[in-house]
Amino acid sequence: MGELWRLPATEAVDLLRRGAVSPLEMVEAAAARIEAVEPRVNALPIRFLDAAREQAREFRAAPAEHPGWLAGLPIAVKDYNDVGGQLTTCGSPIYARHVAAADDRTVATLRSRGAIPLAKSNVPEFAGSHTFNPVWGVTRNPWDLGRTAGGSSGGAAATLAAHEVWLANGSCLGGSLRIPASFCGVVGLRPSPGVVPRGDGLPAFDSLWVDGPMARSVPDLALMLDAMADLTPHDPLSRPVPPGGYQAAMRAGRPPRRIGFSADLGLRRVDPEVAAICEAAARRLGSLGTAVEGAAPDFGGAIDSFQVLRALLFADVRGELLPAERARINPDIVWNIEKGQTLTAAEIIRAQRERHALFHRVARFFEDYDLLACPTVAVPPFPVEQRFPTEIAGEALTTYIDWMFLTFVVTLTGCPAISIPCGLTREGLPVGLQLVGRPHGDAALLGQARLAEEALAFPRKVLPG
Repeated sequence: MGELWRLPATEAVDLLRRGAVSPLEMVEAAAARIEAVEPRVNALPIRFLDAAREQAREFRAAPAEHPGWLAGLPIAVKDYNDVGGQLTTCGSPIYARHVAAADDRTVATLRSRGAIPLAKSNVPEFAGSHTFNPVWGVTRNPWDLGRTAGGSSGGAAATLAAHEVWLANGSCLGGSLRIPASFCGVVGLRPSPGVVPRGDGLPAFDSLWVDGPMARSVPDLALMLDAMADLTPHDPLSRPVPPGGYQAAMRAGRPPRRIGFSADLGLRRVDPEVAAICEAAARRLGSLGTAVEGAAPDFGGAIDSFQVLRALLFADVRGELLPAERARINPDIVWNIEKGQTLTAAEIIRAQRERHALFHRVARFFEDYDLLACPTVAVPPFPVEQRFPTEIAGEALTTYIDWMFLTFVVTLTGCPAISIPCGLTREGLPVGLQLVGRPHGDAALLGQARLAEEALAFPRKVLPG
């Protein structure tokens, strides 16, 4: 039983469903692994192991026929989500003592599907793609403790890479499921808007922010997506789950016929080593009988469009904090809120029109190609002491999110996108390949990503306990 933490999530859930192990044994296995590695990683700063033990003792097997039934598997919950009776800080001193009254919609769905939350994963303060904050400090990358784990789901990616838990949830605006997955050598999926119901604290009709799954492999991720996905009247973008669920769709997946690859999406510079690793990985997918060609949609105008629409969302969601709490908010977040509050109608209209035009160009691209492939991140994991990259391959950057452009321009399209690990830099740091599927093509993307993962055979690493 001491090696339960090494199991893939699919195998752990199979044991739980058959009664070969108990939920309490799984909680204790996670607790022991957390004690062994957590002080070095700082991925799970909020832990409620006794509450998890109590839920595990009282756990009753129920709808095992549901494809997302987790049967008592412990999970990590992102510290932007509410777990009833536990802290939700969002990494901010404003909420350092805030205790949630109840589970939010994401956590309630997971708990109803047999998940046992046992800890909250660390996040940047409100948003960002380097996980550090004044409440809990910095999360470190298990591949190199001197490097960032990415963000904003950085704690989730790091806890998976450190084998502290089997599955974790995350969320994504500009790349927060894909970037930390790339940096930590795990898998992160940004599903299409509406696949995973969102909580009531987000603007109901916004399609930029989505919740989604993270795991160590594509099959594990499909299991987590089945546990999270649901059709609900509480989300106006909600959509039905495919018949049989996402795992069944993944297993039935077929190789992509044609892939378009671009190292930079025609936008700005990418670290040469990252570009070379990702192009080599994309070319290796030819072993599936796939044609891999240098091609991509025109993403012109997408960077400016996202910057405007992100700022507008920040002003909507966090703007009311600014008058009273400015001194306690990260200056980068203050800048983003104020940018949103000072946008002109002309700027917003132009950004919306650019987004609409981009979507139609992307939809036409997918008439000829099954997948778009590119690096997930333009740089490898950077030192934890650095707030954000200020240049890429000699090109100066101007804002704290410029370096995230390969993920945030894909966010604008609404297409599902997944990051799978595809190689290591000379320093032994993971690099992710971003695979973008057709509009509404989540099920097909999972099947193609599973085949790509098998073809790439990424070397796994286990942090010593």
